[in-house]
Amino acid sequence: MPAPRPEQLTEQLHGALEPVVAGTGFELDEVDVRATGRRRTVRLVVDSEDGVGLDDVARVSRAVSAVLDENEHLIGGSYTLEVTSPGVDRPLTAPRHWRRAHLRLVAVRGADGTTLTGRVGDAGETSVTLLVDGTPVQLRYADVAHARVEVEFRPPPEDELRLLGAQPTVPTATPGGTA
Repeated sequence: MPAPRPEQLTEQLHGALEPVVAGTGFELDEVDVRATGRRRTVRLVVDSEDGVGLDDVARVSRAVSAVLDENEHLIGGSYTLEVTSPGVDRPLTAPRHWRRAHLRLVAVRGADGTTLTGRVGDAGETSVTLLVDGTPVQLRYADVAHARVEVEFRPPPEDELRLLGAQPTVPTATPGGTA
């Protein structure tokens, strides 16, 4: 029997592994299978509302590895398993991604080719509120061709946080000085 094509294998593994990952308390965002010589590399991207730590990655890895070992016919040989969390460059493609990016600065390319940068406010099932140049803008996900979080090296401006209904941070006193 011929080996499945990579995209077929990816679909099969996603279906088999999604409940396993969910059982550990995480969401399976992505499965990527690549041939590396005689071995395959199976890369999983997992996420949760609370983020993913190293202990979490180890727990997910053990659970997934056990299932892959029991179903080695799916991969058809030896494999390397990589479990990771999404990076900051992950595109925002689902409502949950937008919710997790709450108060973050994002760059958006619209389906019509327009671009904008704004801070993420409330994210619903079909649209998100972005604060663009101090003005709230309602953006439907269907109108987004590509969106990703921008890396910021400073805290967000407090006036933007207030406009989005967030509580500004309260400065704390420093030892030997004032706030």
